Amino acid sequence: MLMNDFYSIEYMLREPNSASCKVAFNTQHDIFKGHFPSQPVVPGVCMMQMVKELLEQLIDKNLWMRDAGQVKFLQLITPDVQPVVNISWKQDGRALNVNASFKSDSSDLFKLTGNFETK
Repeated sequence: MLMNDFYSIEYMLREPNSASCKVAFNTQHDIFKGHFPSQPVVPGVCMMQMVKELLEQLIDKNLWMRDAGQVKFLQLITPDVQPVVNISWKQDGRALNVNASFKSDSSDLFKLTGNFETK
């Protein structure tokens, strides 16, 4: 779990089947020492895990990612950036069809479209 260690939630706005939150990274986290020592960036796999963890918190259920139809890393995210994470979903039984994005100001940083399933 990365929440409250690698990143923390600054605020969250919830609506039915969607949410928007601002996150802050722990700039001293060990992940940044190895990814990359001279230019730390948020690893893509961590962004995907953050979407999963935030969604789990929103629906109060454990999830696993069934598939990722589209994953786009549009810009490097450095630890000093505090992106806004937008998540929306449609539930179909145990499956959730998810759209997520990380934004900074008006720039798209990361986009994910995928399917998660409750455990």
